[in-house]
Amino acid sequence: MKEIFIKREILTELRRHLDRKEISLIIGPRQAGKTTVMQVLKRELERKGKKTLFLSLDFELDKRFFESQANLIKKINLEIGEGSSRIYTSLSPKSRGYVFIDEIQRKENAGLFLKGIYDLKLPYKFIVSGSGSLELKEKISESLVGRKRIFEFSTLSFKEFVNYKTDYKYEKKLPDFFAINKDKAKELFEEYLSFGGYPLVVLNGEISEKKKLINEIYQSYLEKDISYLLKIKKAADFNNLVKILAGQIGQLFNLTEISKTLGISLPTVKNYLWYLEKTFIIRRLTPYFRNIRKELIKTPVFYFCDLGLRNFSLGLFDRNLNYKELGFVFENFIFNILREIANKNFYKIYFWRTKDGAEVDFVLETGRGLIPIEAKCQSLTKPEIPRSFKSFIEKYQPSEAFLVNLSLDKTIKLNRTKVHFIPVLKLFFQDF
Repeated sequence: MKEIFIKREILTELRRHLDRKEISLIIGPRQAGKTTVMQVLKRELERKGKKTLFLSLDFELDKRFFESQANLIKKINLEIGEGSSRIYTSLSPKSRGYVFIDEIQRKENAGLFLKGIYDLKLPYKFIVSGSGSLELKEKISESLVGRKRIFEFSTLSFKEFVNYKTDYKYEKKLPDFFAINKDKAKELFEEYLSFGGYPLVVLNGEISEKKKLINEIYQSYLEKDISYLLKIKKAADFNNLVKILAGQIGQLFNLTEISKTLGISLPTVKNYLWYLEKTFIIRRLTPYFRNIRKELIKTPVFYFCDLGLRNFSLGLFDRNLNYKELGFVFENFIFNILREIANKNFYKIYFWRTKDGAEVDFVLETGRGLIPIEAKCQSLTKPEIPRSFKSFIEKYQPSEAFLVNLSLDKTIKLNRTKVHFIPVLKLFFQDF
């Protein structure tokens, strides 16, 4: 029988941080699995004989403990402490306990609240999570400088999805699995492009049930996150903006034009986009430029954090994607992989457009130079370099360039640049 819990790669990083005194701050979208990961860590600690306490601001009974710092400390001391309210300066393993706090964004002035408790030097390690990053990154983060490490959580990556779907049989040898079991890999790839990576959606096989679950996730997001943050009572304009974004993946986003289309003010459009980013629904990509006169420098493009939610917003969640839609989600899929690579290696990622119409989907700025990357949702049979891609290569002369496609695996040279045509599932294991 398939295990219910889906292994998350972030667990390894979180385990390593448990022995650090800084607060482990987990941020990410609603229903991505943050609470489950915290419960897994809690059980692991308890099996080692450690004292733990789990509190959530989503629970009415727990909210009272957050009315003051004193109340919370009393609760912690009662449950896992030694019954003392004295201030500790030691973090010795014998006296330490682990306090898990879920949905911290519900607490007003959460950053100052946590800062005050942290500065008391209590013998407790705090693992804190929250949906949406507005308060967490802007307010909480400012208050906790030097006192926390942020762990950004997401819905399931494709690798996590595949490992779960294959019962972790190929966990250490995914490249071999993709190379040998091409039909199964293609099937899983198409399933992920259609339904995305929300754990509850992945865990349910029936399409009708998946549809109900993604609807509940989105409605919960509107009712709990957006209503709370934006105080929106009628969400029609907000929903319409999400649909427009979903239909324009990777395309230049003209804010003035969208404002007129929706019949809402430009500041409101900007505000909605800000909150969509900070609640992990979309991600903004800005243009790369050196010559500001010839290259577009202000207009962004947007991608969705989860492909299933994107498809759901357009009513495409329960049927096969057509060729055009498949191209959009393929490009979004590539972006999500590259963003993960960029974050891990401290690279920057951009797109490239010129006023003359030349364009490249992605540009990685690494310590070794620029790497242009183009997404082609096609089964290429021979290595042909698109005109815009060639234009970028000739202008910037990168040492390497990548054209990600469905099948072709070949390298050619254009002047001094090695142009790699690689199948999409090899991108995970590419060393940039």
